[in-house]
Amino acid sequence: MKAVIINEYGSNEVVRYIDVDRPEPKVGEVLIKIAAAGVNPIDWKIRSGMGQRLGMSLPIHLGGEISGTVEALGKDVHDLAVGETIYGIIPVGAFAEYAVAKASDMTRKPANLDFIHAAAIPLGGLTAWQAMIDIAGLVSGQRLLITSASGGVGSLAVQIAKAKGVHVSAIASGRNEEFVRSLGADEFIDYTIQPFEQVARDMDVVFDTVGGDTFERAFQTVKKGGFVVTSVAFPTDEAQRYGVGVARVYCKPDAGELAFMRALVEDGKLTAHIARVLPLAQVREALALSEAGHTRGKIVLEIAA
Repeated sequence: MKAVIINEYGSNEVVRYIDVDRPEPKVGEVLIKIAAAGVNPIDWKIRSGMGQRLGMSLPIHLGGEISGTVEALGKDVHDLAVGETIYGIIPVGAFAEYAVAKASDMTRKPANLDFIHAAAIPLGGLTAWQAMIDIAGLVSGQRLLITSASGGVGSLAVQIAKAKGVHVSAIASGRNEEFVRSLGADEFIDYTIQPFEQVARDMDVVFDTVGGDTFERAFQTVKKGGFVVTSVAFPTDEAQRYGVGVARVYCKPDAGELAFMRALVEDGKLTAHIARVLPLAQVREALALSEAGHTRGKIVLEIAA
């Protein structure tokens, strides 16, 4: 089968599209014929050297977000069946024609989504859900600020928050205003016109996917007792000065939360917005687009029709 691997860390020149042996499912696992795979910043960060910091061993099979069809079952798998269409996240190996996954990490994909759109939800959706709801404790009626509302994670975060009855203030560039408002954002802040911290005030929660100076300035927008959660920065003691909580989200597989998101999708409350679809063989281009940033929605690799 075809797969994407790296044998060393570096630029896109180290990314290889090669033939490898098809894996076999072990106890509690399923073999998935992958239809589509989402491309995320973690993929090129692993390629650039983060894999070593995460304790991963070379060679590394890239990719972690998939939709596809159950091809075969390992022993002791009872909740999924051959032929079922599923979606979810896996530790490695999503950029391939086949992959194995823990059956307990997978769940049925939304019935009203094709494979391309389904592959654009699991990692971004789980990151947003776990950040805003599991960690920050966001509840109906609260005020939320999202620092990059037009990206793959941010666009899902807006919709999930609105489905939970939250007032959403969304930050993006002016060219994305119409798109972000179409997601349901209550207020739009164009960061190219004025510093967002001069506009946003008394937030209960900030969800940051930008990091750096944006993450540090976000503390000025939160009321005392509020919470700042980030998917990219490393929290410092800065939160104590403002009297707020802070944490970094580390996305983990959760079939139950994916099932909740499936229900939102099937109710018309959540959808993935696709920036670009490329074939698996063009994985280097997909990674370059992700690394460059400024995409509206998600980049997806199409692997099987």
